[in-house]
Amino acid sequence: MAQAQLDISLAALKANWRALDSRSAAGVQTGATVKANGYGLGAGHVAHALASAGARRFFVAMAEEGTAVRAAIGPDLPIHVYGGHMEGDARLISEAKLTPMLNSAEQLARHFEALPGHPFGIQLDTGMNRLGMEPAEWEAVAAIALGQGPKLIMSHLACADEPQHPMNAQQLAEFKALTDGAGVPRSLAATGGVLLGRDYHFDITRPGIGLYGGQPFAGAQPVVRLSIPVIQIRDVMAGETVGYGNSFTATRDMRLATIAAGYADGIQRALSGRATLWAGDVPCPLVGRVSMDLLTIDVSAVEGELERLDLLGPHQGVDDLADVIGTIGYEILTGLGHRYARRYI
Repeated sequence: MAQAQLDISLAALKANWRALDSRSAAGVQTGATVKANGYGLGAGHVAHALASAGARRFFVAMAEEGTAVRAAIGPDLPIHVYGGHMEGDARLISEAKLTPMLNSAEQLARHFEALPGHPFGIQLDTGMNRLGMEPAEWEAVAAIALGQGPKLIMSHLACADEPQHPMNAQQLAEFKALTDGAGVPRSLAATGGVLLGRDYHFDITRPGIGLYGGQPFAGAQPVVRLSIPVIQIRDVMAGETVGYGNSFTATRDMRLATIAAGYADGIQRALSGRATLWAGDVPCPLVGRVSMDLLTIDVSAVEGELERLDLLGPHQGVDDLADVIGTIGYEILTGLGHRYARRYI
């Protein structure tokens, strides 16, 4: 079968949630961010597993993402929408029982008009300048909003993966100034914020990337393994070229494997000539260009039969691969293609 296999360890996912949950005091609720189709791993499967581990609150980016999560976790647990209440979202928010995190006075008015009495939350901007009401806007509408009983007030840290960055303390102080005395559950910490310590935890944390085995949670268990089948093996003589554009010329006699994955599967073309795959414990360099459906790998050091090579696995996690091309593990995970045979373990 010429289809790469993506193994997703739900046991590791749950262990990571429990480990992050243990960082908080007993009175703090640990939620779970499952946006971007569960960081590329399947939102329904991920949310169901996390609910079984103990997560009782979920976060998605947009209302459309909430339907798969709602189907997976049942009718009762809250699902918050970071993007708030956008034009045309009312029916979906109502039917899927979603809680939009309102980002502006405009969204506040839209929600109150379209869905009076429906649960909502508030998102505040404490310096990231991305989403949320700025202090002056919040001051103008706070009395109205608080009078309607929001379920949560949140903000988001810009530099939480850099513990010594002064922006962390600055945003913490701003969040307290805007919300102290509001009488509403509060949330500031995603994965990085959880790791900053309990001053940042407030009532609810909402870890994301750390659940899936990524930095900055150095103690995370790896969640994914990507194994790619070998289609063909050939001997290449010194001086022969490989792949599009003759971008690789063999400097010695080599044994090359052509394997069944490429940039259509989220393996970025920038990895051309730079990535390493693994045959058990044996490193095998990628030679030539990443093409749409195929990679060519130097397997000269591998003895015996060879059926598959690992791009992600025990020797190389998502952040290791990301470092090769100067990106982040988030991008590797969320870019995993739809052609992989996903196996949930």
